[in-house]
Amino acid sequence: MSMNDRAGNGTGESAVSTNMANRSNFQRAVKRLLSNRYNIIGSAILLFFIILALFPSLIAPYPPNEINLELTLRPPGGSHLLGTDKLGRDILSRIIHGASASLTVGLGAVCFSFVCGTTLGLIAGYSGGRLGDTIMRIMDALWSLPAIILALAIATVLGPGVRNIILSVGITFTPAFSRIVYAEVLVIKEQVYVRAAKSLGASNFRIVFFEIFPNTAASLVVYGSLMAGQAIIAEAGLSFLGIGVVTPQAAWGSMLRAGYAFFRVAPWVSIFPGLAIFLLVLAFNFLGDGLRDALDVKLVETKVG
Repeated sequence: MSMNDRAGNGTGESAVSTNMANRSNFQRAVKRLLSNRYNIIGSAILLFFIILALFPSLIAPYPPNEINLELTLRPPGGSHLLGTDKLGRDILSRIIHGASASLTVGLGAVCFSFVCGTTLGLIAGYSGGRLGDTIMRIMDALWSLPAIILALAIATVLGPGVRNIILSVGITFTPAFSRIVYAEVLVIKEQVYVRAAKSLGASNFRIVFFEIFPNTAASLVVYGSLMAGQAIIAEAGLSFLGIGVVTPQAAWGSMLRAGYAFFRVAPWVSIFPGLAIFLLVLAFNFLGDGLRDALDVKLVETKVG
């Protein structure tokens, strides 16, 4: 056997062993996900709300904006399982229709901040120098502002509506993603495989998005799942203040606001939307903890050790 044949066989065996190792790690991650009871509970709750958001008209017993002044502030029970609000609208139906707005804002804001923050963090961490410092100083300036105040200011300028709330909350969360990526890139870009890619003439684009970014994805996925719950809370807070989802569209935050004035005589008007917010945020937190346990290699090694 020639030297080239041996080298080729060695390379092939190395590639096969690498693929087998990656497959084994993926299988272990899936096993850890399925064995985490909190992750299963969170996934089940999230799936439940996703179904509500996708098929509200089929599930809700009444139209969300159907007004019946003869049924004003009816307590839970009978044909209205969760009661009615001050206009006689069915609270259960409005909660079901409000799931769409909350999930859209939560996932949309996280996706927006994920893309923008990750891109800025990769550029700042890999390029360094004046460009990197400028990007991170801007991110630090945004990070120093209270999140709800910043989101409130942006939403006030942009105006109410689901799209504008996504932008407002997404901009607020962008610095957090950029800081996470920036810190990881500073470490990863000094690794041997990154230096090897540079010596082989790989472009900066390929190094950043094919060598560095995949190694930051696990942390970003975990953090993104946790921040989705925070985005839902932010949307509810903005809607409660009257600059969130435009009425009469059902939104859990605006339902809380509408029931605030009647809390002593009709607490169910606020309690049930608040409970829906609590369950959805809890689902994302459980899911984030499960993903962290499955994807964080250092945490897994500590538990095994």
